Amino acid sequence: MRRIIGLVLMGLAGFLLTTALLALVYVPGQVKKTPLDTDSYTRLTGQASALPSGEGAPVKALSHTVADGAKSDGDVVVFDTFTCLITNEDGNSPDCVDDTDPDKRLVTASTDRFATDRKTGLSVNDEKYIGDATPHEGLVNKFPFGVEKKTYPFWDGLLKRAVEANFEGEEKVNGWNTYKFVVDVVDEPAEISNGIQGTYSSLKTMWIDPRTGAIQKQTEQQKRVLESGTTVLDLDFGFTEETIKANIEDAKANDSKLGLVEKLPLIAGILGLIAAAVGFFLWNGARGAEGGDLRTRRDGDGGTPAYAGRDDLDVFGDQGDDAETRRRVDLRK
Repeated sequence: MRRIIGLVLMGLAGFLLTTALLALVYVPGQVKKTPLDTDSYTRLTGQASALPSGEGAPVKALSHTVADGAKSDGDVVVFDTFTCLITNEDGNSPDCVDDTDPDKRLVTASTDRFATDRKTGLSVNDEKYIGDATPHEGLVNKFPFGVEKKTYPFWDGLLKRAVEANFEGEEKVNGWNTYKFVVDVVDEPAEISNGIQGTYSSLKTMWIDPRTGAIQKQTEQQKRVLESGTTVLDLDFGFTEETIKANIEDAKANDSKLGLVEKLPLIAGILGLIAAAVGFFLWNGARGAEGGDLRTRRDGDGGTPAYAGRDDLDVFGDQGDDAETRRRVDLRK
C-alpha cells in the first residue's frame, strides 16, 4: 500500500512541477494581455470656457471605448472610441447631445479607431487592423503591464503625434498605490478646430496601476488659442469620483489574479518537491520492507536455514550407519 501511495505522490509531483514551469514561462504571457472584450465608459467633469460666449460653465465628458473582437487577434487589440464634451450647467445633462440640441450644449464630439499591442500597449498601424484610420504613435489608452518608472511616449489626439509622459513619483489614489505620470505640452502650433490654426497647451496628469498599466485617475488643463491671442477653449476637467472608484475596484481584482499567477510557480514548485520527497520515501521504504519479508521467509529463525532440520533434504541419505559410510568411501578408492 505504501508503495502505491508513493507512486501516486511522485506522479502528483511531476504534475505540480510541470505546472510550476508552465506558470513561470507560458501563463504570464497569456494572462498579461489587454482583454478582447473591453467595453468601458469613462466619465469626466470640470469647468470650461469657450467661444462664442467665452464664459465659464460646468462641463461633463464621456469616453466610450469598445474592443473590436472581429478585427483583434492574439497579439493586437483594435479599439473604437467615442468622446463627447458638453456643457452641464444644471447638472442634469445627458452623457452626450448632438449638434441639433436646442440648448447648444455640445462643445465637441469625435470618434477614433486605433490598434495596440496587447502586452506593451504601444500603437500598431497595420492596415489590416485599422484600415484607413489615422495612424497613432506611442501609448494610447493604457500603459504596459508591469509599468516602469521612466518616460513613455503617449498619444495626443490634437497634435496627432506622441508626446512625453514623464514619471513623477508614486501616490495613493483612494488608498491604492499608483505611479504618477505627467504630460506637459506648452503652446504647440496645432489645428485647434476644424481648419483653424493656433496654439495648444495641455497639462495632463495620469495615475497608473503599476501592475496592469490601467489609468486609475486623470486630470487635464487644456487651452486652445487663436493666432490672434483669443482663447477658443479653456478646459479644466478630470475623472469623476465614481469612475475613479470603479477603476480602483477593477485594479484590485486584477491585481489579485495577476498576483496569484506570479506566485503559482513558487507554490506549485514547493508542493511538487514535497510530494516527490514523500513519494520517494514511501516507495523506497516499501521496497525495503518487501526485501526484508523475503529474507525473513528464507531465514525464519534468525540465522539457521529453514531446511536445516529437514531429513528429506539430506542429499547423502542416512549417515547414521558407519558401515555404509565406510563402504562408500571404499568404493571411491
